Amino acid sequence: MNLPAHTEAGVARAPAPWLLHGRGYISMLRFAPGSSEQDRFVPASLQGRRGHSRTAWMMFVDYSQSDVGPYHELLFIPGSFPFADGRRHLSISRIFVSTLASVVNGQNNWGIPKEVAQFEVRYGEQGLDRVRVTQDGALIAELDYRSYPLPLPFPGQLTPGSLRTLGQHRDGKTFIYTPSASGWIRPAQLKRMHSNPQLFADLSQARAPLSVAVSRFRMVFPVSRILDHY
Repeated sequence: MNLPAHTEAGVARAPAPWLLHGRGYISMLRFAPGSSEQDRFVPASLQGRRGHSRTAWMMFVDYSQSDVGPYHELLFIPGSFPFADGRRHLSISRIFVSTLASVVNGQNNWGIPKEVAQFEVRYGEQGLDRVRVTQDGALIAELDYRSYPLPLPFPGQLTPGSLRTLGQHRDGKTFIYTPSASGWIRPAQLKRMHSNPQLFADLSQARAPLSVAVSRFRMVFPVSRILDHY
C-alpha cells in the first residue's frame, strides 16, 4: 500500500527507536509440500530467493503502548532471504495494523509493508482468544487461540542477534533491523485459523505445530541500517 503524500502529511513522524509494550501470539506454520503460499506476497526483488523450507511464522500482537499509541497487528513471515549485507534474514511479506500512524512510520522507519485493517479481538470467549481482521469489509483472517497457565520468563536479550534480525526491501532501499524483547511466554495452541487467500496466505494449506502466548512483553525496535540498494 503506497500512501499518497497528502495522507502521509497528516501523520506525525515517530522516528526509531520505538519502545513498545503489549501481548500477543507467535505461531510456527508448516506448509504442505509443493505449496506456493509462502511466496505469493513476497516482493519481486526477493522472488525465488527464499529457499526450500516449508516453515513460516505468523504473529498477532496487541500493543498497549508504542511511540504511536496502542494498535493491533497481524503479520506473516514466509522465511529467510539473502540481503545486500551478505546475510540471510527473515522478512515480513504481509502485515496489517489498526492505525495509519503505525503504517506510515513502519514503512518509513523499517521498510515494513504495513497496511491498515480493522481488528475485532475478544479475549477469554469460551476459553479462547479470538481475532478477526478485515479490510474495508473483506475478511483477511479469523484466528482462535488457547493459552495455558505455565508462564516462563523470556529473556530475549539472550537470543542471538542473527536470529532476531529482519530485512525488508522498499523504494529501492534495504532496511536491516534487529528488535529486542523480554517478557513472559506460555504454551498455546492455534485452535482455528481461516484466511482469505486474496489478502493473506492461505492458511488452509498449513498446520500450526507450535504456538506460544507472549504476555507483558517489552520490545525495542531500533534504528534501521539502511542501504541505498537491493
